Amino acid sequence: MRQTINGSDLRRLIISAAASIEINKQKLNELNVFPVPDGDTGTNMSMTINAAASDLRKADDPSLEKAAAMAASAMLRGARGNSGVILSLLFRGISKKLKGATVCDGVLWANALQEGVDAAYKAVMKPAEGTILTVARLAAAKARQAAEENNHIEFVHEAAIEEAKVALANTVNQNPVLKKAGVVDAGGKGWLLVLEAMAAALRGEDIIVPEGGVSDTKEQADFADFDTEDITFTYCTEFIISRENDMDPEKLRDFLSSLGDSLVLVDDEEIIKVHVHTNDPGKALHEAIDYGSFVTVKIENMRLQHTEKVLSEQELAPKIAEPEKPIGVVTVCAGDGLKEVFSNLGVDGVISGGQTMNPSTQDILEVVNTVPAETVFVLPNNKNIIMAAEQVNALTPKNVIVVPSKTVPQGVTAMLSFNPDGSVEENTEAMTEVLGTVDTMQITYAARNSDFDGYDIHEGDYLAIYGSALFGTSKDIKVLLRALAEKVRDEGKEFITIYYGQDIQEKHAKKAADLFTQICPDADVNLICGGQPVYYYLISAE
Repeated sequence: MRQTINGSDLRRLIISAAASIEINKQKLNELNVFPVPDGDTGTNMSMTINAAASDLRKADDPSLEKAAAMAASAMLRGARGNSGVILSLLFRGISKKLKGATVCDGVLWANALQEGVDAAYKAVMKPAEGTILTVARLAAAKARQAAEENNHIEFVHEAAIEEAKVALANTVNQNPVLKKAGVVDAGGKGWLLVLEAMAAALRGEDIIVPEGGVSDTKEQADFADFDTEDITFTYCTEFIISRENDMDPEKLRDFLSSLGDSLVLVDDEEIIKVHVHTNDPGKALHEAIDYGSFVTVKIENMRLQHTEKVLSEQELAPKIAEPEKPIGVVTVCAGDGLKEVFSNLGVDGVISGGQTMNPSTQDILEVVNTVPAETVFVLPNNKNIIMAAEQVNALTPKNVIVVPSKTVPQGVTAMLSFNPDGSVEENTEAMTEVLGTVDTMQITYAARNSDFDGYDIHEGDYLAIYGSALFGTSKDIKVLLRALAEKVRDEGKEFITIYYGQDIQEKHAKKAADLFTQICPDADVNLICGGQPVYYYLISAE
């Protein structure tokens, strides 16, 4: 039974966990009760943790602190959806507790799991029972109890898994929606998969994605587009020699200086450690052998590494626009028509995304940084993007304020209340308050069979959503449009805007608008080509 882990071990544990989530992501997606096409739990958790796995695969024997910090940083930037953000926060807390440690025993690991839980709970405004938070909290508490009995990390981790299984099974009883559907929480199941895959790696049974398997993540850069001619010396040569004579290392330094550049030579009574860039590593090694025996040797072709390094630096180096005005706005949406609507309302940047493609924190950060303003408002326009947007403020010198819009119509209404000459406080209050004044209706399709809220739903059926609730289902879209129009009439709404999606022909959209005009004669009905995917119609009513 393993007593402790080091940085290389933690690297393996996280890579194993990422593989397990990737392999099981569709099963996690299918646990989502609401059958609309969405940025589902499994997809979001997979993209989040694989951001860390991708970075860790490039790390050569990292320290414990470095491995934990790399994972936390990559997940924070790569976090997608609420489940992905919570997963990243769990690992951020783990990283915080492992800071300064070289090895991790059972007690430290239990405390790290608890630190992760604390970080996640702090970020969630109204934590609900029967979620990933519940599973993680109870597993961490059990781990701390186990650590008092046995300080072996494997013993403690296995105790956490057993408690996570019990907690996950109980989520079906804690959440009314899950209970009605008879399923466990998808995020909680994902966290259990992470813990189990880590345990497998502790036993030397690392989870690996099958060759040619489910992942489409690009793990290697394309070198073709980059010029490496500026690299003067091709090989990065590093070695350590065990001192076996009294030869002066300064002579070796002089020789290596004539052979290349970027020379670093450190010596003491026992070893000589060398780093040098050269075109002839053989000569460097031949000269060095006279000083003693080689302990380690590493030679890397920097021309082949060049592209990967450039790409990495381009991805991580923030491109931050200098402030030219006090306030700016960015928004999330998909569809050329919707982008044009927001541009006409004065947004500074559009983040492409929404349902089925929740943007990551990094995606939002990059657009925020391009806005030449001191304060940048973010309109997520999707409840599953709000938490990812809220992580951006810690990653940029700009002041980022998230207006919690859950739909595109809410985002449009918020922009109508935006005053570029107003103060940050005035705009925050105005844009937030108007979110509740607009009703949003959406028509999409069922991504899978489901028995939800009294509806027997079949894959491919049309679904109408009013606010956040399922309003109706039918095989005839006209039936749903008529029912929504009657609902809007009965609610006494005066302004109706219909955004039709990329899969709706203009002539059919005009018929939908005519239907609303006929049923709601006292309302002002507007029709706009939104061009959005997935949702045939987005309808706002005020």
